Amino acid sequence: MTEAISSNSGPSSITSATLGPSSSLQLMFAKLQLELAETAKTQAMDRMDSIAKSQEEQKLVSQLLNEARQSKADAKNGNDSAITTTYNTYDKDGNVTGSYTETAPEGAKYNPMSPEMVKYMDEHNLAYDNTGKDHMHNEEEWDVAITALESRLEELGTDTQQQMVYIQDYMGQYNSYLQGANTQISNSNQTLTSLARGQ
Repeated sequence: MTEAISSNSGPSSITSATLGPSSSLQLMFAKLQLELAETAKTQAMDRMDSIAKSQEEQKLVSQLLNEARQSKADAKNGNDSAITTTYNTYDKDGNVTGSYTETAPEGAKYNPMSPEMVKYMDEHNLAYDNTGKDHMHNEEEWDVAITALESRLEELGTDTQQQMVYIQDYMGQYNSYLQGANTQISNSNQTLTSLARGQ
């Protein structure tokens, strides 16, 4: 279970700037600990952002995978009706330069990939059958696309797990540095109190 990283509660509200300039070795060390804690926090937040993006992509790939499996079943049974799909063409910068259509007639044992699937698979260099120089797939050709999408989904899942390991590590560092800073600040306060009492 992970703990939330807060920037406005408890010890984390103390910053190196709060302590100000000091010639006290204890306070200087506390400032260093707080700076390291802030670095660990930033790294953990960056990883959390990365996980959120990965989860969005996983949802998209799952949808495309379901679509591919359904298309494979439709191709096996023959289309209930003609399917016409419009695809865009792009330049090297990703701008749309034109469009074209592909049609699978009623009863055909093949059907087209959706434009969204083609775009995603091209962007991520995922394999799909293009021997006919079109996006029409029969049952066996859909297997190629399905395998590629399954591999991509697994890759994203593995990456998310690795990012979670990093976050737990950074959170451990964050808590350790904060604890170290608080200890040094407490020790410094005790020293000042002792000096003020003339001990």
